[in-house]
Amino acid sequence: MACVGRCCIGQWAGTCHLGGRRVKKPEAKRVAVDALSKRRLRLWLRILKVSRLLSAELRNNLRDGHETTLPRFDVMAALYRSENGLRMSELSGALAVSNGNVTGIVDRLADDGHLVRIPVADDRRATEVRLTRKGRDYFAALASEHEIWVDDLLSSLDGAETDELNRLLETIARGLDSKDKKP
Repeated sequence: MACVGRCCIGQWAGTCHLGGRRVKKPEAKRVAVDALSKRRLRLWLRILKVSRLLSAELRNNLRDGHETTLPRFDVMAALYRSENGLRMSELSGALAVSNGNVTGIVDRLADDGHLVRIPVADDRRATEVRLTRKGRDYFAALASEHEIWVDDLLSSLDGAETDELNRLLETIARGLDSKDKKP
């Protein structure tokens, strides 16, 4: 049962029957549009745009300079930080993606000789993955170049601006983390 009227467009708090489901509407004070919420919306859009532009540049550099992808880089980075390797489920969790997404990337990295799969002795269903020496060396060189690329991409910021932006983004991250932990 879909509702009609003001509750469908979010003009007041209460319960809305949207698409046959009961959806709790936000409190009226959160629905109100004010100047600060508009500025925050513009900020969010700017963060998205900058994130997309930075990611696109890094993807292009990885593809053109090394014939690799950002997801492969991310998998190798997670494994590089964990010298003893990770179970596939731990790797998926570290990257916040599904096991299925990681499996294909791991397959290709194994085919290239960058990592090995090791069966977990006490759990037949589990597999651990580790970078090979070749993979560690390859990633170390790639990470060094990656740092240079990022430095170049963010070179429009001076030291103080870099620190301030870092501080502000950390404030946002802490706020989001605290929302995740609320029941």
